[in-house]
Amino acid sequence: MYSSPIFEANFYHASEQAPQNAPIGIFDSGVGGLTVLRQLYRHLPQESVIYFGDTARLPYGIRSQAEILQFVREILTWMQQQQVKMVIMACNTSSALALEIVREEFNLPILGVILPGAKAAVQQGQRIGVIATPATAKSNAYRHAILEVDANAQVWQVGCPEFVPLIEQNRIHDPYTTEVARSYLEPLLAQKIDTLVYGCTHYPHLAPVLRSLLPSHVKLIDPAVHVVAACAQELDLLGIRNTQPPLPTRFAVSGCAQHFAQSGVQWLGYTPMVEEVCFTDTTVSHL
Repeated sequence: MYSSPIFEANFYHASEQAPQNAPIGIFDSGVGGLTVLRQLYRHLPQESVIYFGDTARLPYGIRSQAEILQFVREILTWMQQQQVKMVIMACNTSSALALEIVREEFNLPILGVILPGAKAAVQQGQRIGVIATPATAKSNAYRHAILEVDANAQVWQVGCPEFVPLIEQNRIHDPYTTEVARSYLEPLLAQKIDTLVYGCTHYPHLAPVLRSLLPSHVKLIDPAVHVVAACAQELDLLGIRNTQPPLPTRFAVSGCAQHFAQSGVQWLGYTPMVEEVCFTDTTVSHL
């Protein structure tokens, strides 16, 4: 059986590994995980990918742990049916509330975004702000992860319930979004933070807005960059880097395929072909 420092609670049989040319699965509640996909395109261009957005049930950040766990189990079951070799949980809320549980239940490597983001944050500063969904902020997952890496760091977290809906509605450049961002950043700026962590994979889409409101010395940490670096490390450790030409990325959503395609084009640079997948209890059907 295999284990690694990154997949602390994830064990699976090497004999059951998917082949090297199997895809990597990435999932999020919506378009936020496209920030992870873009980094994967940049740093692991040879890998095939299946991307799933649970758009019928977003935002995740206001859900209970029981709901999140149910959603994640359904998505991972579907991912296994697609014969992925690894899953990146490109959702901070899921990483905070479900990662350790599902790692014990599913026999494949599952990588979350919080630990890579926490490690990167403490390399940059000591007064660390975290903007996150309410569920992630309430879980204290980033605080715990950061303090595990550096007990001397100081951490302040702010729940930002309006960010994900505004991003999904493509209202990033709306003046209202700037005012919302200003109100969320105010308590962090009062603490004189030197580092700000995107505690949700949607939030890098807000970089122009946030940068305009932050002092120039405050460093922005995008966990998407660091989770892909961790992914590359694991592929090498497991010997499952793809050595064949990659297949086109498959996109699937639980909500409206057309809406996701329209939203995704500005982040991907092309209009994706999107499937609709319906979860009904323990069964999965393609629409």
